[in-house]
Amino acid sequence: MTMNLDDARSLMKQQQIESIDLKYADLVGNWYHITFPARRLDHVLRNGIPFDGSSIPGMKSVEAGDMVLLPDLSTAIIDPFSETPRLRMLSYICDAETRLGVNKDPRTVASRAHRYMTDSGVADSSLWVPEFEFYLFNEAVINNGKYSAGYRFTSDENKDDLPGGYLDADGTAVAHRKGYHIDIPFDKHAQVREEMVRLIEAAGCPIRYHHHEVGLSGQQEIETELLPFEVVTDKMMYVKDIIHNTALRHGLTATFMPKPMYDEPGNGMHFHIQLRKKGRNIFYDQNGYAGLSETALCFIGGILEHGRSLTAFTNPSTNSFKRLLPGFEAPVKLFFGVANRSAAIRIPKYATSEAAKRIEFRTADGTCNYYLAMSALLMAGLDGVRNGILPDEENGFGPHDDNVFDWPAERQAGLTPIPTTLEEALAALQDDHQYLLAGGVFGHELIDSWIEEKMKEVVAVRNRPHPFEMNLYYNL
Repeated sequence: MTMNLDDARSLMKQQQIESIDLKYADLVGNWYHITFPARRLDHVLRNGIPFDGSSIPGMKSVEAGDMVLLPDLSTAIIDPFSETPRLRMLSYICDAETRLGVNKDPRTVASRAHRYMTDSGVADSSLWVPEFEFYLFNEAVINNGKYSAGYRFTSDENKDDLPGGYLDADGTAVAHRKGYHIDIPFDKHAQVREEMVRLIEAAGCPIRYHHHEVGLSGQQEIETELLPFEVVTDKMMYVKDIIHNTALRHGLTATFMPKPMYDEPGNGMHFHIQLRKKGRNIFYDQNGYAGLSETALCFIGGILEHGRSLTAFTNPSTNSFKRLLPGFEAPVKLFFGVANRSAAIRIPKYATSEAAKRIEFRTADGTCNYYLAMSALLMAGLDGVRNGILPDEENGFGPHDDNVFDWPAERQAGLTPIPTTLEEALAALQDDHQYLLAGGVFGHELIDSWIEEKMKEVVAVRNRPHPFEMNLYYNL
C-alpha cells in the first residue's frame, strides 16, 4: 500500500514513532542517512532537508554544493533494526533552488528512465525479478596497509574453511561437493534467511523463494517475485540493507562481492525483465522463437548491441571481472539462448505462459547501483526496439542453445566478448553512450562523473601490490 501523509501520521501515532530516518544513495550506490524528530515531518515534506552535496562522492563540486533532500512518503516503512520506534523512507536529491531531482541523483535517473519508456509508447510498465546472491561468512578479517595486506573469510559450513576455534563437533560441516539446495542441517543459515525474508516481506517486497547456492562456504540466494520497475529499485535497497543487518544480528557478515574467493562460485545479480502494455505481456508470441515476440527479440538485441558499455553500470567493480570467467556459469560472451547459463541473456525454459514469459540478463552483479544499472538496461533494450536490432547470425548474438565453449576457437572468436576489466568497460561506455542520453535520462555530466569515480577505483587497485605477486616474484 502506498502511504500518504494521513497514513504516516496514523502510523506514527499507533507505533509511537519518535524519529524518521531519511535515506539516499550516492552515484556509486552507497546509502547515506539523516535522522530528524517525527514531529518535524510536515515541515520536512514542505521544505526538505538541506545538505552539502560536495561531501558526497561524484555528486557536486565544492563551489556549488548546496542540495536538498525531499522525502518520498510512498517508500516509508517501520525501521526493523532501530531500538526505538522509527520510520525510515527514501528521498530524492534535489536542486536547492528548483526542488527538482538533480541529474546525478540515482532515484531521479530511474524515474526519468521509466517516464522515457512510457512516453516512447513501447510499453506502459516493466516488471523485474532480481536474484540476490551473497555469501554469509562467520569471519571476514581484512587488512590493507603499506607493509601488509590480506584477508580471511571463514564458514562453519565448509570443513576446509572453518572459523578459528570452531571444531565442528557435530560433524555437519561438509566438503568436496556443491552447496546448491543443500539441506538442513548442512544449510546452517536457513533460519537466518527465513528471518531476512520475513523482514523483506514486511517492507513490502514479496519473495518468490530462497535457498543455499552453489558456494559451500555459505553462499545464499533470495529471489523476489515480478515487481514493477519503479517499485523494485527502491525495494532492492531495503533488501540489501536487511540482508547486511540481519547477518550482523546473528554474528555473521554478508557480502555481495562478485568474487570474494578464488576458484569458488561468484555472486551474480540476475535480472528477469518483462514489458507490458495495457496489461498485456508484449514479450510473448506463442509462434515466435522460444515464445518471444519481435519486440522481445529487439529488446534483447539492444542489450547485446550495447552489452560492452552496459557492463560499466551492471558490473562496476574491479572485482566484477574476476567472476566473469568460463566454467562458473557466468557469461563471457554476448549472446542469448534458451536455458543456456553461459549466455548473457537466458530465456527461462520453464516460463512458457504469456504471464510468465520474460528474459533473464545474467551478467550483472551486486556491486551495481540498482537505479543506474536497471535504467541503463531499460534504455539499451528500448534502443533495440526503436532501431529494430534483431539478434541473428550476422551480429553473432544468437540464439545459441548449445555450449559455446565446445565450439572450435575460430567460431568462438565470432562472438562479441564481455570486457575483461573495469577499465575496458569504462572505455566502452566512453565510446558508446548515446542510447543512455535519449530523453535526457542519463546526461553527459553523470556519465563523465561515473567514469571519473570508477577510474579512481581502477587506479587504487592497479597501484597496489597483489598478494599473489609475492608468490611469483619475491625470490626472483
